Amino acid sequence: MRHPVRPAAAVLFCFSAISGVKAENPPPQIPTCEKKIGTLAVQEPQNPWWTAMNLDSPAALIKVFVAQSKCFTLVDRGKGLQAAQAERALAASGEERVGSNIGKGQMKAADYVLVPDIANRNGNSGGTNIGGALGGFLPHGFGALVGGISLKSKTADVVLTLTDVRSTEQVALEQGHAKKTDLGWGGGGGAFFGGFAAGGASSYANTEIGQVVTMAYLDAYTKMVTELKTSAPDAKADNVQQSVTMAKPGKMYSSADLHSAVVRDLDQGMTLYPTGDKMGIWWKVTDELGNGGWVVSTQFQLAR
Repeated sequence: MRHPVRPAAAVLFCFSAISGVKAENPPPQIPTCEKKIGTLAVQEPQNPWWTAMNLDSPAALIKVFVAQSKCFTLVDRGKGLQAAQAERALAASGEERVGSNIGKGQMKAADYVLVPDIANRNGNSGGTNIGGALGGFLPHGFGALVGGISLKSKTADVVLTLTDVRSTEQVALEQGHAKKTDLGWGGGGGAFFGGFAAGGASSYANTEIGQVVTMAYLDAYTKMVTELKTSAPDAKADNVQQSVTMAKPGKMYSSADLHSAVVRDLDQGMTLYPTGDKMGIWWKVTDELGNGGWVVSTQFQLAR
């Protein structure tokens, strides 16, 4: 009795038969999350290494990963932001219709910035090895010398760095590695690369070195998501204390009462640090010398 062949398996079998590639491995999978980790902006690295290989910016590639993984809410800090700023400029000049509802205080803040880069940038004159011979050691126990992207051997070593916007703390730094032989999933890769064109990263699907680089970044992104699921960072909660400055002279009291003892006088411009405790308009704060007490919040403003 013959058993029906599932469509996906049939496609994979046909590709293998035509190309001669033995496709034993399943196609790659982008990791997914049940809930958002935070809001993310993806930023290009300073050195545009991708132009030497006629590839799109790796930021476009990572945005595809992020969008499909549902692990972060993406905010655009590139061309989308430029277009938004142009619209805001039109609104501020009075050119847009009444009720357009565009103005200050609407832009969503990024909790994290993610930078995709190669392991190092010491390129040689021949252009066959992007990264060169210097290499470097990475944290998290990798302990291996890495060498960027090799066009000759079709290998890629990349790095993803995730930074907390508020504290500037490096929340994650992950290495990803891939080689040509990792592309052994045959026709199953068609569906994986299918969404890259819409995301502005089609060049990573159209060339072999582009696919290798993609697999390296996917390796790093998978490690990063796995680590973040375990550590469960919360950018807003982890950085709840935001400093304030006195907008005018005032006093710090021992309790939330104007009749309580005065801890100290506060000069205009003095920096204070809220503890998170509040009673109406009263905020509990500490100063730079460690003194603690209560201040009327109408007397200060958020430090910028």
